[in-house]
Amino acid sequence: MFPQAPVYTALYDPAVTGDLIDPARVRVSALQRIPFARRAFRYLAPLYPAAFESFDLSDYDLVVSSTSSWAKGVRTRPETTHVCYLHTVSRFVFAYEGYLGGFGLSHAARPVVAPLVRWDLAAAQLPTAFIANSRNVAARAQKFYGRPARVVNAPVDIERFSAGEGGGDYFLVVSRLLPYKRVDLAIEACRLSGVRLVIAGSGPARRSLERAAAGTRTEFLGSVSDADVSDLMARARAVLYPGEEDYGLVPLEANASGRPVLAFGRGGALETVVPGVTGEFFEEASGASLARAIDAFDPARFDPARLRAHAETFSPAVFKQQLREAIDEILVSGREPA
Repeated sequence: MFPQAPVYTALYDPAVTGDLIDPARVRVSALQRIPFARRAFRYLAPLYPAAFESFDLSDYDLVVSSTSSWAKGVRTRPETTHVCYLHTVSRFVFAYEGYLGGFGLSHAARPVVAPLVRWDLAAAQLPTAFIANSRNVAARAQKFYGRPARVVNAPVDIERFSAGEGGGDYFLVVSRLLPYKRVDLAIEACRLSGVRLVIAGSGPARRSLERAAAGTRTEFLGSVSDADVSDLMARARAVLYPGEEDYGLVPLEANASGRPVLAFGRGGALETVVPGVTGEFFEEASGASLARAIDAFDPARFDPARLRAHAETFSPAVFKQQLREAIDEILVSGREPA
C-alpha cells in the first residue's frame, strides 16, 4: 500500500522476508549489530522498547505501525498521525503466566517482565488511533488499553493456495510449537480417535510434544515451505485448530485450500469459521472434545468451492480497501474511526 515508505524494525533477516520488502527500504535498530540477535530474538524483549523509541520519525506526517507489542511505542511529533494496526494486546499484559511459560521462563523472570507491562500500557496511549485485526482483539484493546479500535480483518494470501479435494488419510496441524497453541490437544484427540496426524511447524515445545505423541500415528515435519504447506492443506482430510487465538489465519488458509477446519470455539476462530459451512467447532479445551468432533466429521458435507469463496472475502484486495478507508478517516478526523 505504501511502496515508497521506509520500514523501521528492530531486527531484519532478508532470508526470512524473501522478496516481500526491498532491503533498501529497511531501517534497523542497534539490536541488529548483536551477533546472535536474529536467532535469539525472543530473549531480547527487555531491549525492544528502547530500540523502537530510538527511531527518528520526525520527518513523517503519517506513521503506520503493525504490531503485537513494540512498534506502537515509537515516538512521533505531536502533529504526526500514528495509526497502529494491532494484531493483539501484548501477551505479557493479558496472559502473563502463559507468556512466561510459552518462552520457557520461570517466575524468576517477573522482575524483568513487570517493567515491560508498565511500558506497554503507557505506549498504548501514544498512537492517534488503533485498527484491530479482529473483533476479539478490538475488545481486548478496549479492556486493557482503554482504546477503541475499528476492525479490519487481516488478509489471507489467497494466491498461495489452490482448492483441493482432500484425499489424504491425515488430519493436519500447521502451527508454531508453543504451549498456548495447544497442539497437545490435537495429539491426544487423534490418539483417542485412532487417526493419523501430521504436524507442520517448529518451536520450543517440539520435544515435549514428541514425547506426548509416542505410540500414536503422529508425524512431525518441522518447518516446511509455503509451497509444502499449501500442498499439505489441499490433501488433508481437515485442518485442526486446537488453540484459542487472537485471530488466526490458518482456518482461512485451510478454506482457501478447499479444506474445512475443526477449531476450538473461542477467540478469533469465531470470526473466521462458519459452523457447518467452513468447518466445525469443538467446545471444550480437551483432547476428548476434539476427538468427538473428529469422530463426527464427514468431509463430504463440505464443498471445496464454497470454502474457497469464503476465504476470498478475506483477500488482500478487500483488506487494502478497508484499511485505506480507515486511515483516510483517521487523517481527516485525527482520532479513532467510528
